[in-house]
Amino acid sequence: MTTRYEDGMATRRAVLGDAHVDRAEAGKTPFDQPFQTMITEGAWGTVWSDPTIPHRERSMLTLALLAACGNFDEIPMHIRATVNTGASKDDVMQAFLHVAVYAGVPKANHAIKLAKATFAEMEGETP
Repeated sequence: MTTRYEDGMATRRAVLGDAHVDRAEAGKTPFDQPFQTMITEGAWGTVWSDPTIPHRERSMLTLALLAACGNFDEIPMHIRATVNTGASKDDVMQAFLHVAVYAGVPKANHAIKLAKATFAEMEGETP
C-alpha cells in the first residue's frame, strides 16, 4: 500500500478509533475494496492527515457539512469521534447553529437530534 494509504489508516484510527476501523475492515469485500482504498487515501490520507487544520476543527467542519448537505447517516459516527478529536459538545452545537443559519433550521434540528441521542448513548444515558 502507499504511504498515503498508511497515513490515512493511522489518521482514521486516531479519529474514529480502532474498534470502528477494525469493524469496517472486517466487513470489507472485493466489491467495496476500491471504495475503501479511495476514502482511506483521499479523505483520511490527504484531507484529515493535513496538519493545516487540527482534528478538532476538522471534526466541527465535517459535522457541519454532513448536516448542511443532509448526509445524516454519518453524523453519529462523527459525534462519537469527538472523543478523539477534542471537539466539545459546545463546539458541536456552534457548528450546528451555523448550519441553521446558512443551510436551514430543519437540517440543523435533525443533526442536533442525532447528536443529542449519540452523546446520551456515549454517556450511558437513555436519549
